[in-house]
Amino acid sequence: MGAGGAQEERLAARAEGWPSEEVGLVLDPVLHLVNETAEEQLFIVERMALGDQAATAAEVTALQVFRDLFADEALRPGERISVGSLTVVFTDLYGSTELYNQIGDATAFGLVMSHFDVLNAAITAEGGAQVKTMGDAVMAVCQRPLSALHAMLRAQEELASLVAGDGPFRLKVGMHYGPCIAVTLNGQLDYFGSTVNIAARLEGLSQGGDLVVSAAVHDDLEVADFLGEHEEEFEIEKLDFTLKGFYEERFSLKRIRKAN
Repeated sequence: MGAGGAQEERLAARAEGWPSEEVGLVLDPVLHLVNETAEEQLFIVERMALGDQAATAAEVTALQVFRDLFADEALRPGERISVGSLTVVFTDLYGSTELYNQIGDATAFGLVMSHFDVLNAAITAEGGAQVKTMGDAVMAVCQRPLSALHAMLRAQEELASLVAGDGPFRLKVGMHYGPCIAVTLNGQLDYFGSTVNIAARLEGLSQGGDLVVSAAVHDDLEVADFLGEHEEEFEIEKLDFTLKGFYEERFSLKRIRKAN
């Protein structure tokens, strides 16, 4: 349904069956449903697509504002629900152990806290959410791969301007897009499944200052268009790896970093 469709339409149920051809209608048409059979018929009119005001579980749980305002709203322990596909991001600081040794625990800890603020702001600005922190590492989710890509590029750019020890912060990033399962762990909404495991493995391949992304991310149409439009700004390296726990499958990956 949409612009250019019929304003009014007559639809008839006949003995030979329901008409198979698709009818184009405006968004608020007038329908005349007619029973031309010898028996009573039940007509059901339903909208198959989600309305503009509808929100999926994936969309809601991936919003930082939802987690901030409804931190106590979580699934019953042991309950698992599919929330569709999300972009899962794992980050870590390159050389953080050396940083603590170089400038001392207190100073290093303050810088690490500042790096969390930068990440959270970048992720929230793209409609995503920070799921949890693990030491110096962060797990986050975004609805679309391009949003996650924008968030991480922005975070890396801002962190590169912060001097830490012998040089700027170098953020390691792994990113994968796919179906996720939502659960409650340690009193907060979390995700698990192969998509999460793969994203975590990709972060381990990052060298700092780069993003290692799966085919589901770099082949996404929005991401491909963005990288194509800005090809002079990036260095893109093709990678081919097996990942721990996925030994029978080779992954087509790409390492993306800003060109010097």
